[in-house]
Amino acid sequence: MKFTVTGCAGFIGSNLVDKLLKSGFEVFGIDNFSTGKKYFLSKALKNNKFIFVEDNLNQIQKYKKFVKESKAVFHLAANADVRYGLNHPLKDLQENTVNTCSLLETMREVNVKNIVFASTGSVYGENNQIPTKEDCPFPTQTSLYGASKIAAESFISAYCEGYSFNAVACRFVSLMGPRYTHGHVFDFVKSLKSNPKVLTILGDGTQFKSYFHIEDCLEALILFANQLNNKIVGFLPINLGTEEGITVKDSAKIICNTLGLDPRFEFTGGKQGWIGDNPIIQLDISRAKSFGWKPKFKIKESIKDTTIWINQYKEII
Repeated sequence: MKFTVTGCAGFIGSNLVDKLLKSGFEVFGIDNFSTGKKYFLSKALKNNKFIFVEDNLNQIQKYKKFVKESKAVFHLAANADVRYGLNHPLKDLQENTVNTCSLLETMREVNVKNIVFASTGSVYGENNQIPTKEDCPFPTQTSLYGASKIAAESFISAYCEGYSFNAVACRFVSLMGPRYTHGHVFDFVKSLKSNPKVLTILGDGTQFKSYFHIEDCLEALILFANQLNNKIVGFLPINLGTEEGITVKDSAKIICNTLGLDPRFEFTGGKQGWIGDNPIIQLDISRAKSFGWKPKFKIKESIKDTTIWINQYKEII
């Protein structure tokens, strides 16, 4: 059995590739290393069941012979730079929406109709419904990243209606664990390496977030892929996260304790760290649990695990 993984050298993608290969599957992967790391694929590249091409996803048409006969496509490639999205306003559109359309058309041409899409909880913006359900009223989009992801979902949904595709749009909260290379834990560890006495925290530190572990994510992705064209027919958005939450300030304390540091916290102020930083993210994961999935890792455990990994892999700091 064969799978295609876009963004295969990234945080989620590389972990997924390793897991699929370990289970004996064939995998075709594509990545341009814009954010992914080649050394994340060091083990996979030694496996003869892994075919890898280094290229931009907008060139996927050239590789449709490799996509052909895939049981499903895990579409993970994206520009995930939420914070600085306004500095390059067309990048999210091109990389997250237009490239998704190119992938969908390639899949249609080779008759591969199952896709698991890495969407985001950011599509919910600053929602009044907490925990947020998949069928909640959609608010105003607060980031170009979120807008590009919901636009990509819409195209995927249209292919499900028009060409009988089957799709899961996994709306994630932030992920943690080995190979994590951006986000607040990465930023805090990097800052503390530079100055262990003071830690600057964007916003007022009360932003309330839900984080979950990469291992829980992988279990969900593979579970849903196996349900496409079975229990899942057509388009279905599914929230992924935990039923816990934590403030950024308390997360910072866990990071500092894990590193054995006691810095002074300095806050920049305001309810959010930047434009598009939703101050409360807590998703209702009932739909995911109805498929027999539930997170095994607690938030504190995920933050500690991530901090230790970043601290050990000094070359990424």
